[in-house]
Amino acid sequence: MPETAGAPREGPAARWNRNFRLFFVARTVAVLGDGMVPVALAAGLLGAGRPGSSVGYALAAWIGPFAVLVLFGSVLADRFTPRRMMILADGLRLVGASVLALSFAAGDPSVWVVYGLSAVSGVGAALFQPGVASTVPRIAHDVQRANAVLRVCEALMTMAGPAFAGLVVGVSGGAGAVFAANAATFAVSGVCLFLLRLPPAGEPVERGSLLAELVDGWREFTSRSWLWGVIAIWTVYGLTVAGPMLPLTAVLVTEAHGSGTYGVLMAVNGAGSVAGGLLAMRLRPARPLAAGAVALLGVVVNLLVFGLDLSVTALGAGQFAGGAAFAFWLVMWSTTVQTHVPPDALNRLHAYDVSGSLLMMAAGRALAGPVAEAVGAERVLLAGVVVMLGVIGVLLGARPIRELRRVG
Repeated sequence: MPETAGAPREGPAARWNRNFRLFFVARTVAVLGDGMVPVALAAGLLGAGRPGSSVGYALAAWIGPFAVLVLFGSVLADRFTPRRMMILADGLRLVGASVLALSFAAGDPSVWVVYGLSAVSGVGAALFQPGVASTVPRIAHDVQRANAVLRVCEALMTMAGPAFAGLVVGVSGGAGAVFAANAATFAVSGVCLFLLRLPPAGEPVERGSLLAELVDGWREFTSRSWLWGVIAIWTVYGLTVAGPMLPLTAVLVTEAHGSGTYGVLMAVNGAGSVAGGLLAMRLRPARPLAAGAVALLGVVVNLLVFGLDLSVTALGAGQFAGGAAFAFWLVMWSTTVQTHVPPDALNRLHAYDVSGSLLMMAAGRALAGPVAEAVGAERVLLAGVVVMLGVIGVLLGARPIRELRRVG
C-alpha cells in the first residue's frame, strides 16, 4: 500500500513519510556522487599526464548524451513508469562508474575508454532526470516544502562531493577509489528507489509511438503560455548569463586570489543555496513565479560584484546572495510546474525544460572564452547584469507569468 495513504496532511510526519525518506536518501547520495566526478576525472586524467582539455572532453561526453536523450527518457518514463527508468539509470551509472574505478585502479586507461564510460553515465542521467519531477508530487503532500528540503540537501551535497573526492584522492593517491565511491552512491540510490511504494499514477493512458508522444508533449508545452514563456526567457539567461558566469568567475578569482579563494567562494555560494532553500520552506507567496523573479535580483548583485572586481568580502556577499536567490527561484519554479502540469505530461515537459536549459548553458560556456578575450571578462559580466535585469523585467511584465497563482 502507498505510504502516503492515510498520512497526516501537515507537519513533519506527512513530509517525512517512508517514501519521501527513501527518495531523500536516493537524491542525497546521488548528488554527492555527481559532485565527485569532476574531481575524479581531473585527478585521473591529469595524473596520467593527459592534457587539461581531456577533462573538458570527458565532461562534454557526459553532458552531450544527457541533453540529447533526456526527451526520449521522458517518453520512456511515461511508458514504463519513472521509478523503473530511474532504477535502470542507476544500474547503468553503477556499471559505468565501476568500470572506471577498475580502469584507473589498474593503471592508465585510454582516454576513449573514459569518454565512452562518461557517455554511458550521461545516458543514465537522461533516463533518470525526467522522473524526478513527477515523483515528488506522488511522495509528498506539501510539494513546495518537499522541493525546498531537496534543494537544501542538494546544495549541501554539491559542496560535500568535491571535498570528499579530494580527501579520497589525497588518502588513496588515485582516482579509482573516488569512482568506486561514486559507484556505491548509485547502488544505494537504486536500492532506495527499488523500495519505493508509490500510489497509482492515475488511469492508464493509451500510448502512441515515441515520436507521437514527443509531439503530444510539445503540444502540452506550447499550450501553457506561462511555461513556454519562462523557458524561452531562460534560454536567453542560460546563453548570456548562467553559461558564461561559471567559467569567467572561476578564471577571474583564481588568477587574482588563487584557487583556494575560489573554493571558499563556491562553498559560500552553496551556503547561500541552503539559505534560499530554507527560506522557501517558510514563504508561500500567492504568485510564486513573480516572487521568484524578484528574488533573482540576488543574481544581479553577484554579477555586479564580479564585474566591478570588488574585494573578496564583496565577492563572498555576492556569491551568497546569488546562491540564495537561485535556490529560492528553483523551488518556486519546480513547485509551480509540478502542481500546474497534469501528471501524465509532467515527465515530458520537465525534459523540454532540462534539455533547452542545458544546451543553452553549454553554448554560453563555449562562447564565454572567445568573447571574454575580445572584450574582457568583466565587461561580459557587466553585460550580464543588464541582461539579468531584462530577464527579471520580462518575467514580471508578462501577465501569464506574473499572475500565475499558487495551487492550494
